[in-house]
Amino acid sequence: MSKYEPSLDLCFSALGDPTRRMILQRLARGEASVSALAAGHDMALPSVMEHLKKLEAANLITSRKKGRTRICALSPEAFTPAQNWLSAQSAIWEGRLDRFDDYITTLMQEKET
Repeated sequence: MSKYEPSLDLCFSALGDPTRRMILQRLARGEASVSALAAGHDMALPSVMEHLKKLEAANLITSRKKGRTRICALSPEAFTPAQNWLSAQSAIWEGRLDRFDDYITTLMQEKET
């Protein structure tokens, strides 16, 4: 891979868990406290904290202290490398499928003649 970014591994690893994806979906609506995020899941607070640490390590979220409360927010710009990589892969496969379609069309035309 010519432009390998280690951050992609962290991003895709973080996105690989359904709990973390649900947390991201919730944060897409706006900031939330850790306790509010934990309330939506049937797990202990330390388990939710581990998920938040992985999301923060992947730079998908940020957190800050507000008094005694930790507030989390989505970092939408962190998704850009993953979106760019997926777009590049999509372009590669679209090109391959277009060439395959052209090949099949040529074969069908040759068969008819």
